[in-house]
Formats: sequence, C-alpha cells, structure tokens
Amino acid sequence: MQRVLIVIGLALVAIGLLWPWLGKLPLGKLPGDIVIDRENFRFYFPLTTMVLLSVAASLALWFFRR
Repeated sequence: MQRVLIVIGLALVAIGLLWPWLGKLPLGKLPGDIVIDRENFRFYFPLTTMVLLSVAASLALWFFRR
C-alpha cells in the first residue's frame, strides 16, 4: 500500500510540473469525441479521449504489476 501511495504522489507531482505542456495536448478535441452544439444547449462526450486514457491507464497498471 505504501508503494502505491508513493507512486500516486510522484505521478501527481509529475503532472503538476508538466501541466503547462499537458494543457496544449489535443485531448478532448480528438476525432470521435461527440459534440452537439445547439442554441442554449451544448452536449460534449469525449468518447475517443476516454478510450485513449483507459488504454494508457491499463498499460501503466499492467507494467507496474509485472
């Protein structure tokens, strides 16, 4: 448990340090993300972004468990 908390803490520090550059990535604006923009209504469903983040998280967990 201690190891997991240390890894999560280090990941949060790394994300915090890299935030200015991470904000420039096109996550949330990828082809396949669903956006319905109407008068007085906006629906946004980041389908492709969620799939990519899920694959990245699965690979990271698989790597750390080995």
